[in-house]
Amino acid sequence: MSEILAKKTAALNVVATLREKGFTALFAGGCVRDELLGREPKDYDVATDAYPEEVEELFPKTIPIGKAFGVIAVVDGGETVEVATFREETGTLDGRHPESIVFSAAKEDALRRDFTVNGMFYDPAEDQIHDYVNGRRDLEQGLIVAIGDPRERFREDHLRMLRAIRFAHNLQFKLDERTEAAIREMAGLIRAISAERIEIELTRVLTDSAKPGDALKHLHEVGLLEHILPDLIPMVGQEQPPQFHPEGDVFEHTCLMLNLMNAEKKTTRYRPREIAYTVLLHDVGKPPTAAFGAGADGQERIRFDGHAQVGAGMAEEILTGLKFPNREKKHIVAAIRGHMRFMDVQNMRVSKLRHLIGAETFDLEMELHRLDCLGSHSMLDNYDYVRAYQEEMANEPILPEPWIRGHDLIAMGIKEGRLIGRILKEAYEAQMEDRFASKADLLDWIRRTHAD
Repeated sequence: MSEILAKKTAALNVVATLREKGFTALFAGGCVRDELLGREPKDYDVATDAYPEEVEELFPKTIPIGKAFGVIAVVDGGETVEVATFREETGTLDGRHPESIVFSAAKEDALRRDFTVNGMFYDPAEDQIHDYVNGRRDLEQGLIVAIGDPRERFREDHLRMLRAIRFAHNLQFKLDERTEAAIREMAGLIRAISAERIEIELTRVLTDSAKPGDALKHLHEVGLLEHILPDLIPMVGQEQPPQFHPEGDVFEHTCLMLNLMNAEKKTTRYRPREIAYTVLLHDVGKPPTAAFGAGADGQERIRFDGHAQVGAGMAEEILTGLKFPNREKKHIVAAIRGHMRFMDVQNMRVSKLRHLIGAETFDLEMELHRLDCLGSHSMLDNYDYVRAYQEEMANEPILPEPWIRGHDLIAMGIKEGRLIGRILKEAYEAQMEDRFASKADLLDWIRRTHAD
């Protein structure tokens, strides 16, 4: 059984159990929307008129994940189904949580939800849609429309403004004019939302959208980007040398790369979130380093000397602010710091090239370089050169076990200290460049050049 079929089966079991006891039980929200669109839902949620305590009594294994708001997780086999009691909400305490809730009926529950396409219910027993908010109409018209007064919906939960952009670009819909106008007016409220919740929504914008670059532009147009990622705003309008970047300014270049990111799916070692944020932030260091200077041809042009290093530092601060996991943050920062190295791959010493290919972040760096080229001058000669070298080295480890270790040098009488580290580095480079046929030959060279 597939994972999503298992989730649906568990939800159907929950609905059946609730109905047997005389309760109303319906599929709710995103799963209804996705099934109507012919898309595979990620989860199946259930809404009911049973109170949380009644849900807990009915099922042998439950988790009170949001009992104060009427939400109980029911464990069915290996799956977890969220079951929420129909409710109305009033006021807001912090731009996220309501001041109070009252358990109610399906219609009132629908009216407190965020967007019409998410406000529908489906009765799997009767095969019937319950639509109190014209969600089906908006689904057919391809519109994201806030339920009721959009300002009221966004006051209740400020994160809904960011979710509106996500849904529009994930579903490839348009934003309703009133809904978008409210976002433009209220964009600054997003600053009250925690970094963790911002990161989750922003990541879904970047990884779930068909064209994440268009979504990023939309975030800027409605005024959200300046509050979420203010360090990106100087990229807008930052000119670049047209001979290398005919596509336009730094922001345009980044958006184009983000759109290209999803053009083909590649099997690699990096996570989608890692490549998304690596692309997003790879040139964030350009505006603060922009200056006029002579290029290789002697002509004056805009230069961004040191932008990779500066950008890596900025990216680390941004990702820390978004509460990124340390491992992913490390990968992204390393890829940004090293992304200009690919300019020199065809002139690199073999040992340096092998170190580049053997790096933990190589797949991430390689994909960034590919997208960087396709999003600007379209020349992939360096990319193709590295790929060809990889194929050439396919039958041997790119970073072999070193022939020479510290104890070998100590046995020669070389004193411990910095000299040993330098010799080990030289020896390993010589080994990778095939300058010696064997360990014995390499040891003999060290003995002649370094031993007393």
